[in-house]
Amino acid sequence: MDLEEARRRIREHADLNAFISISDETRDGTVVAVKDLVDVAGMVTTAGGIILPNTPAAHDAPVVARIREHGCVVVGKTNLHEFAFGATSVNPHYGPVRNPHDPSRVAGGSSGGSAVAVAMGMCDWAIGSDTGGSIRIPSSLCGVVGFKPALGSIETSGVVPLSRSLDTLGPIASDVATAAAAYSMMSGESLVVEPVRAPRLGLPAGWVADLDDGTAQAWDMVSAGIPEVPFPSRDELFKAGLMILLVEAAAFHRRWATECPEKYGADVIGHIRRGLGILAVDFEDELVAWPRLRAEAHRAMEVEGIDALILPATAIVAPPIGAGDEVREPLARFTRPFNSTGQPVVTLPAPVSGLPVGIQVVASTNSGAINVAATLEAKWRELRS
Repeated sequence: MDLEEARRRIREHADLNAFISISDETRDGTVVAVKDLVDVAGMVTTAGGIILPNTPAAHDAPVVARIREHGCVVVGKTNLHEFAFGATSVNPHYGPVRNPHDPSRVAGGSSGGSAVAVAMGMCDWAIGSDTGGSIRIPSSLCGVVGFKPALGSIETSGVVPLSRSLDTLGPIASDVATAAAAYSMMSGESLVVEPVRAPRLGLPAGWVADLDDGTAQAWDMVSAGIPEVPFPSRDELFKAGLMILLVEAAAFHRRWATECPEKYGADVIGHIRRGLGILAVDFEDELVAWPRLRAEAHRAMEVEGIDALILPATAIVAPPIGAGDEVREPLARFTRPFNSTGQPVVTLPAPVSGLPVGIQVVASTNSGAINVAATLEAKWRELRS
């Protein structure tokens, strides 16, 4: 993609609020949009808030430095849910990120701007982060591919944290092959896309229920004939991931939340206060349970002999921008558990018309998730044609 063409598209669709700032870079190369949690030399990092210093970063974050080695150029910093602490990207400071399929609806969060930038051709691919679903939710709602690699695959220094134990960087792209190539540039791990001839798939038993009509229709289509398999409790995994996130985020924001709470959006300051109110003994219980849950999840994949789990990315299609905190749980219901397990997950669009519905492909290795996702992508592409 030409850098100036990317900027033209950003200007043309400024009403979607996908970007917080645009770079002044001029060289040719693969055009990448960067979530505005990640330091880019010469650009201010806002994290979607108004608290951080209004001072350009002196250095690129390691992930940005790495993609530059592969000839990438940064077009700008994308909008997000304030401090990555939410699932909608309705940002009180930089405007709500609007869904390209229906601008009256949310783009999903927290990497909403990155997903919109990809969906609208404002870049070749984009960097997002994922702590409870923040790559997968907006990818699902915007109809693009999102890849949350295995926990720890990509260095997160130079990135404003939400939860240091759970934060994961990954790419958002228009297709699986581009996401795999982007991940390789971000991480240094070479991923060669090799579709699996007949992948062994499973559905986590008892997990999928209470879907809205659009999501249920897509899910019924893609899950037909796939057996349920034993897997750790969704609720237990969700609870562990949420409590770790809330406490670690509250610890990071504690001083600002005390000194200048008025500078936060109402939902985010509410989440921070909730985290500050969690008892140390309850947090300790989840920390003790966390390694066991991760081990049980990986063991379940091995025992059942499956290549990947599949399940919806969200329980609902994109809700209206005016929706309240009630949409947080159905948006993160199926994503947050896999931040707890640390497993790699690819979200790709189901072959449906209307508002997009994303399907998660959960594996034990990064290559396993990418290769099964590539297989399903090719199969579903045939259904669309």
